[in-house]
Amino acid sequence: MDQGLTQLLPLVLIGVVFYFLLIRPQQKRAKDHRAMIEAVRRGDNVVTAGGIMGKVTKVRDDNVVQIEVAPEVRIDVVKSTLTDVKSKTEPAAAAPAAPGAVQKQEGGNPLTKFFKK
Repeated sequence: MDQGLTQLLPLVLIGVVFYFLLIRPQQKRAKDHRAMIEAVRRGDNVVTAGGIMGKVTKVRDDNVVQIEVAPEVRIDVVKSTLTDVKSKTEPAAAAPAAPGAVQKQEGGNPLTKFFKK
């Protein structure tokens, strides 16, 4: 009986290692992806599994969203094919420049003022 237990112990250890290194992280990733897909709302920028990027214009039901891929071009996409959801971005407020920061000028490179023709 003792010999059978010692032969079975390596298999049990391999199973535990596989669970913690492979199965558990994959389940966590799938859970996070499912939560991200369920939270899709109008105005979000999304990427589909086919690489199509667009903005969500309408959430039709639990399974389908409508995305705008170009001005006035809308397509219906199954939610499960969304691979990434980038929340809509708010315009940044005009922040004052930090002291000592180089201001970018309208001509492009800020070093052009040193090399005038």
